[in-house]
Amino acid sequence: MFVVISCMLTGIAVGYLIRRWKIRFIHGFILTFIWLLLFLLGLEVGANDIVIKQFGKLGFDAFILATGGTLGSVVAAWVLWLTVRNKSISK
Repeated sequence: MFVVISCMLTGIAVGYLIRRWKIRFIHGFILTFIWLLLFLLGLEVGANDIVIKQFGKLGFDAFILATGGTLGSVVAAWVLWLTVRNKSISK
């Protein structure tokens, strides 16, 4: 967990230091890696026989909670992105 937090803080520090540079490709780069990570997560879950066999026991409520949490995160990230983008455009 400390490795993940350290990587994130390092990224924040580097981003702060190079914030004046216009890195136009970074949005597409990040989006591509997010889709790749989601695909690999689905691949890992689909290949796990224990998870697949127990999928029916997870129940409808667990599916709704997972879907709602995911959709909520996506919507919040999209709103944050639009807010940040609009603030940077207006400057």
